Amino acid sequence: MAKRLLNLEVNGRMRELAVADHALLLEVLRDDLALTGTKQGCDGGECGACTVLVEGQPRLACLCIAATCEGQSIETIEALAEDGRMSRLQQAFHEKLGTQCGFCTPGMVMAAEALLRANPKPSQAQIREALSGNLCRCTGYVKIIESVQAAMEG
Repeated sequence: MAKRLLNLEVNGRMRELAVADHALLLEVLRDDLALTGTKQGCDGGECGACTVLVEGQPRLACLCIAATCEGQSIETIEALAEDGRMSRLQQAFHEKLGTQCGFCTPGMVMAAEALLRANPKPSQAQIREALSGNLCRCTGYVKIIESVQAAMEG
């Protein structure tokens, strides 16, 4: 198995890793960097549980070859908390009960984070569109949308 040295900026920190040429970003984050907040769900780009931000844009880590991210900035759910305190968006998910089992939550939060950075006051339709690639089997989405709305009001 051929490997390459890969330079990534992950959660604000430069990392140099030896990874297989075909390694997925999801594998590198979870297995090599122990960033297990990014969830492995469907492995086919269907559920959104593995959503991370690459250069500020949502990307499905289960479909992304890690080498294509060479030199780029990657953010995982672990990057949002500061000094052990949840971000405004994470806090809103907690307070508004936007999580149930929690499996989809990191992907939902990262997709919502990208939306709020690009559009601090999105409409409900825009929130639904931004989260349309993320599946939840527990909440029915109402509390998730309310969580995003609460974060933009906070």
